[in-house]
Amino acid sequence: MIIKKWVIFNTKLYFLLYSHASLYLCNPSDVQVGPWVYLVYVFYTFSDTAQDQLKLFKKGSFLGQYPLVQNVTVTEGGTANLTCRVEYNDNTSLQWSNPAQQTLFFGDKKALRDNRIELVRATSSELTISISDVSLSDEGRYTCSLFTMPIRTAKAYLTVLGVPAKPEIEGLTKPALEGDQITLTCSSQGSKPAADLRWFRNEKEVKGAKVVNPMGKTFTVQSFLQLQVDRNDDGVAYTCRVDHVALSQTPQQATEVLEVHYAPRVEINPLHSVPLEGQYLRLECVSKGNPSPDPVMWTKDGGDLPDIERMIVEGRDLTFTSLNKTDNGTYRCEASNHLGTSSAEYKLYVYDPNAVGQHGTDHALIGGVVAVVVFVTLCLIIVLGRYLARHKGTYLTNEAKGADDAPDADTAIINAEGNHAHAEEKKEYFI
Repeated sequence: MIIKKWVIFNTKLYFLLYSHASLYLCNPSDVQVGPWVYLVYVFYTFSDTAQDQLKLFKKGSFLGQYPLVQNVTVTEGGTANLTCRVEYNDNTSLQWSNPAQQTLFFGDKKALRDNRIELVRATSSELTISISDVSLSDEGRYTCSLFTMPIRTAKAYLTVLGVPAKPEIEGLTKPALEGDQITLTCSSQGSKPAADLRWFRNEKEVKGAKVVNPMGKTFTVQSFLQLQVDRNDDGVAYTCRVDHVALSQTPQQATEVLEVHYAPRVEINPLHSVPLEGQYLRLECVSKGNPSPDPVMWTKDGGDLPDIERMIVEGRDLTFTSLNKTDNGTYRCEASNHLGTSSAEYKLYVYDPNAVGQHGTDHALIGGVVAVVVFVTLCLIIVLGRYLARHKGTYLTNEAKGADDAPDADTAIINAEGNHAHAEEKKEYFI
């Protein structure tokens, strides 16, 4: 006698067929050869009763066998571990196969001759293998198979990260000339996914233009940085850094130091602000240029230095061992390189030490007198202003009084004059 019954197990609908000798489970979703033919699961064809087989079925002794895997990400050249686990197993074999469906391991038996693939662990509930020296060609879906009836499978995707090569900087001309416009190009190959390139001027980040070119499974990335070169760029380090998930610990970078040639600029700095007769004086000629404008040339009033015993040129400096009145004049420092010439002048006037003290006293006296004169002038201006403002108001008031009752303008003027006359009459004089 065959009994048919629908049951629900693990949220799926199954169809049970069991008789006195065997138990069958049909899953309508497991269609193998056509819409009307279902695969039949045979559990224990020699059990004593169908009820015993149904108990085993309810306990999950078979239907709980599902392989569990996880996706793996590894850097190119690294080692990938692929693990397949089963919660319930009745000693059914596990198998790993590669994306080309080649068997790697069947249980603890190695099936593919590849020295990079090794067995890590093989039990009834786990099969773990390792792939060393992983390459980009190893990327893909790996299949773990559990050999039940039917075979159950789970797929794990192996992602291989392409490590970007050390960047290279091109387009740097040595030396560059002030005013030139140059373009620096930074390139890095072999990244997967595409790397990010960043530019730095010394320690400060500057923005470049990025271009990504696919090269098979990897990418070649370029970044362009345009510069208008000036003398401030001389000696500046430009760094191109590669950022990538495969370089989390040691980022790749390349650095180039910019050398800029420019014409010199000259200025003269005196050691003392007030040169005194008999005193030591040094004039420093500061010349900045690349190449360095050495040596510099000192002249006085358009000619050579007249007294080379007292006027000593040391490097870029002109030193007077002891100043006198004959040293008065215009001194010029001139510096040049292959890009140009620059000069600066200093007018020297040597003061008498005694006169400087007297002049200082005279200047103080003159300053005090000027301050007093300015103060008195301001006071007079304020007093005069107030006097004029007061009399102007009295005049306007008298005119207004004459116009109060006047029928026309002439009468207003006469009345105003009358008021002035009365005002004169009311004056009192004291002797």
